[in-house]
Amino acid sequence: MLTSVEISYYPLTNNYLVPIENFLKALRSYDNIKIITNGMSTQIFGEYDVVMNILTNEIKKSFSQPDSLFVLKIANACLDSYTPPID
Repeated sequence: MLTSVEISYYPLTNNYLVPIENFLKALRSYDNIKIITNGMSTQIFGEYDVVMNILTNEIKKSFSQPDSLFVLKIANACLDSYTPPID
């Protein structure tokens, strides 16, 4: 099953960019997922089990830093090319 995950990472520290950059670098090291990043969130696409295992591992690593917050939206479809209709 394909999945799409939108994830936002909020390290609750003054030096918040370093943990975010490290998290994104770690995600980009995997060849079996597609990643699209913008200024507000990161979208991850791929096989459900693969994506969730990667996120479990990488979020756990990020939680080794104090005061980290993640917000995720998960869909049971690959939405990497979805364009909403315009009325």
